[in-house]
Amino acid sequence: MADPTPQRVTVLAAAAHPDDIEFMMAGTLILLREAGCEIHYMNLADGCCGSATLPRREAARVREKEARKAAALVGAEFHPSLAGDIEILYDKETLARLGAVVRRVNPQILLVPSPDDYMEDHMNTSRLAVTAAFCMGMRNFPTRPRTRPVAADCTVYHALPYGLRDGLRRRVRAGLYVDIGSVREKKRRMLACHRSQKEWLDRSQGIDAYLVTMEEMGAEVGRLSGRFSHAEGWRRHLHLGLSPVERDPLAEVLGDKAFIDEAYERLLERGG
Repeated sequence: MADPTPQRVTVLAAAAHPDDIEFMMAGTLILLREAGCEIHYMNLADGCCGSATLPRREAARVREKEARKAAALVGAEFHPSLAGDIEILYDKETLARLGAVVRRVNPQILLVPSPDDYMEDHMNTSRLAVTAAFCMGMRNFPTRPRTRPVAADCTVYHALPYGLRDGLRRRVRAGLYVDIGSVREKKRRMLACHRSQKEWLDRSQGIDAYLVTMEEMGAEVGRLSGRFSHAEGWRRHLHLGLSPVERDPLAEVLGDKAFIDEAYERLLERGG
């Protein structure tokens, strides 16, 4: 299969909750859009527990409206959620529904949460998305609704966890850093679309805590990169079962906006 050009690359960002993409993935997604990629935006959970005042159904309605606004801001196609908060389960039903979305989108780049994180919804989203990609070409794997299998040629990238540590407090480092300095303001506007969350967290955690936290994490990842002022970090999933050959389309498309940490790569070879 010929290498896709940026104009032909399709990207799906699949996260757990409304605003997760904005915190850990949006800068990279914006840069991919600017490079000519087709981008898709999906939160597996509807955000129904993200309010201290609204009932579940109303909270989910408000948060979907905010997420749609954020996706539209960057020209991403929006895909509806599949479950409630704390209800993203690695089960047959959820996998069949997500599998249908992944087949229809047929992404060459799949951006997903970290497999090690502080929250089960995030980790289950990571597992589900990897399996859905793995099953893209399996004609005997039933999706809901039924969707034709597609030839798998997908590279999966895991974002850094929120807080940049796993559930046991260990620092999680990236293998690839993306320079988001040129798109910080647009990323900030995407997160600001989630007004219900900003108001809730600002009241409980301090003035502008929501946006400041995003900026602080971007600055910290930039520091870890050793070269960018603000960055997002990624770890590439093993290609077996997902793509005929190992490749790194994120680095290919973004060029000098992406930095591969060779020390991280050497550590992988040593089994660290």
